[in-house]
Amino acid sequence: MTRPIAIRTPTMQIHQLYTYPIKSLRGIEVPDARLTSTGFEYDRRFMLLKVIEGDDGVETLKNMHVPHFPEMGLFTTDIVFPSADGKRDGKVIVRHHPPGVDDDDDSRVSTLEIPLTPEVKGLEPLDILMHSSPTKGYNMGSAYNDWFSACFGYRVVLAYLGPHSRRVLGSFPPGKSAAHRESAPPPVSTWSLAVLAGVTLALNLVGPSGSSWADASAWPKLAATAGAVLLSSLLGRYVSSHGGKRKEEKITFADVAPYLLVSEASVDDLSGRFQGDVQMDVTKFRPNIVVSGVEKPFEEDYWAELSVGDGPARLLLTANCIRCSSINVDYDTGKMGTGETGTALKKLMRDRRVDRGAKWNPVFGRYTFLDRGSENMRIRRGDAVTVLRRAAEREICGEFSMIYTAGMMGTDMLQDWPGMGQPVTA
Repeated sequence: MTRPIAIRTPTMQIHQLYTYPIKSLRGIEVPDARLTSTGFEYDRRFMLLKVIEGDDGVETLKNMHVPHFPEMGLFTTDIVFPSADGKRDGKVIVRHHPPGVDDDDDSRVSTLEIPLTPEVKGLEPLDILMHSSPTKGYNMGSAYNDWFSACFGYRVVLAYLGPHSRRVLGSFPPGKSAAHRESAPPPVSTWSLAVLAGVTLALNLVGPSGSSWADASAWPKLAATAGAVLLSSLLGRYVSSHGGKRKEEKITFADVAPYLLVSEASVDDLSGRFQGDVQMDVTKFRPNIVVSGVEKPFEEDYWAELSVGDGPARLLLTANCIRCSSINVDYDTGKMGTGETGTALKKLMRDRRVDRGAKWNPVFGRYTFLDRGSENMRIRRGDAVTVLRRAAEREICGEFSMIYTAGMMGTDMLQDWPGMGQPVTA
């Protein structure tokens, strides 16, 4: 009797995918997504800015982030994607839920529809600066601003990024990540290049003499071809090892990187720290990619490169995500949580201050970039995930990353957590 063949299914896989069309509002779980170098298609293409009127009557715009404006947690979003035949335009559907109101059909829930790709002609241009990285945007106008302003109770502007982007600064890009610098090919000396070029030239000019087994007249051409191939290869390795292998990284209104990845095991670990049956809402971490099947919590701290799906798509993990009070926001009230989930950051402070570059703040999740060869690939829920390369040590937060973290934290972060003031034990 023939025994059935056992089919080994992948242990690790994509568990959830999320996109956030409007920065800091609640996101949308999607079954699949198209990868681009700036993030998932349509991710964080809009953001909100609060209108601040000075004593002199001059108005300025303040970027709105959920740790400073927890009432942003009362807004849910949804996406209607454009049809493949072009007959249906895409749109973002935003709903404002008053505190304690969960049902979308409740008459107290207010709804707004926004074109997924607005026409920018005629819109007021805006200069936007986020985490020291400037860009241009467009004021979507009163039809949208007035709705948001009525929901928030103060004046707000909805900004659209349009065709623009922002530079990725600091130590976040792969070219500045220790794990990815180490994986680059070793540098080739200029002497090696010069010698190879000289040999190639000599063979072209002289060629062999007295050869009885081949046509001597063909040797210069063959030598030139072989030499050109070798020279091109070595020159490519030389340029690569000197930082020329990737274009400058760009992002949308995401904070500092196009993607954020967390593991289900790490989320479960935090849930296990709460009293009772309280579960941590993974969306408070704002991940784009959630991986399941990971053996140990926080194993992703050491991942440097992943393969995903049949493509396969390759993801480059470069930096730790240093956490702020946004994970304490209560989405039901639009305020900082007062129950167990309001202590999420405090619980992580006990043992997750593992980045020596930002030693007073906990780490949860990894900032991620797309390998250039994976542009426009699609990944799906259930896709296999394989770790292609691990780093020997955790990444260390760079100077800019520390400045960014301090700006996102705000003074409300400096509380008397257990161990505060003690050095990190990475």
